[in-house]
Amino acid sequence: MELGVFSISLTVKDIGASKIFYEKLGFEVFGGDLLQNWLIMKNGDCIIGLFQGMFEKNILTFNPGWDINAHKLETFTDVRELQRQLKMRGLDIVNEADTTTTGPASFVVVDPDGNPILFDQHV
Repeated sequence: MELGVFSISLTVKDIGASKIFYEKLGFEVFGGDLLQNWLIMKNGDCIIGLFQGMFEKNILTFNPGWDINAHKLETFTDVRELQRQLKMRGLDIVNEADTTTTGPASFVVVDPDGNPILFDQHV
């Protein structure tokens, strides 16, 4: 089962301070908008999202359909198929993707410690 590109979305108190901190670790801004309180930062194959005031918890994120540079892959496992497989394995799905649609969609599972895991397909 190919889950997609992995990143972590961090809920931060001060996005400016977090940006400076992660730049010191070698991360560079890859996307987002500082004025809208969200940034995507990258260091090699490591991706982190910084989000101020948008989420209650940090979120582990998988993006099916994208490569490490957010370019569309020719072939990938659709998020609805991932959802189907995870349901068959006994996982509870939160905010299910609509299985009658195609293209962008998302769903969430929550691990035993309450950590949300977002499967977010943009293509």
